[in-house]
Amino acid sequence: MKKLCYFFLGLALISVTASFSQESSTNPPQPEELSLDSGTIDSQFEFIYKRSGNYRAEGRRYEVVRLIQLDKLRQNVKDSLEGAAKKKKELESTIEGNETTIGSLNSELSNTKEQLQTITEQKDSISIFGQYLSKTTYNIIMWSAVLGLALIMLLFIIKFRQSNYLTQEAKNNLADLETEYENHRRRALEREQRISRQLQDEINKYRNKK
Repeated sequence: MKKLCYFFLGLALISVTASFSQESSTNPPQPEELSLDSGTIDSQFEFIYKRSGNYRAEGRRYEVVRLIQLDKLRQNVKDSLEGAAKKKKELESTIEGNETTIGSLNSELSNTKEQLQTITEQKDSISIFGQYLSKTTYNIIMWSAVLGLALIMLLFIIKFRQSNYLTQEAKNNLADLETEYENHRRRALEREQRISRQLQDEINKYRNKK
């Protein structure tokens, strides 16, 4: 049953194709009709040429054209030139507008690039007192400051230890000096007391002799 359906469908397609081919062969495309009211300027010149008459005089051939047709052709040429000039002006205006738009877009693109560059620089930098420094420069400055402070602290510790040592040494010397002074004072007091006793003994002896 399917094969029979395909067979009838093929016959229908063949008949339709044959009918279109026959119609195309019986009705060939008509050539464009020449006129001064339509068509290209070239076809209008062809119209004038075919409608013109000719004659010979003194061995020369002259073409005779109707003045009204020539005026019509001239007006058509003038209109075509004016239309072309208008079209040219419109195109120039369009080009100028496009150039203005392109200039504006280039300016916006330049501004966008500058903004992107600024954002990138800000992203890759750190603000210090309103000035942007690159992270590399910031790290160099920061670590230099840290090392400088560490060096100053180390010098301070060394000086402190030296001062502490000198202070302790001075205290020890002062203690030794005080001890020596106390010993000297004690010895002097003992000597004074001994001399006083000896003197008292001599006085007593002298009194006893009397």
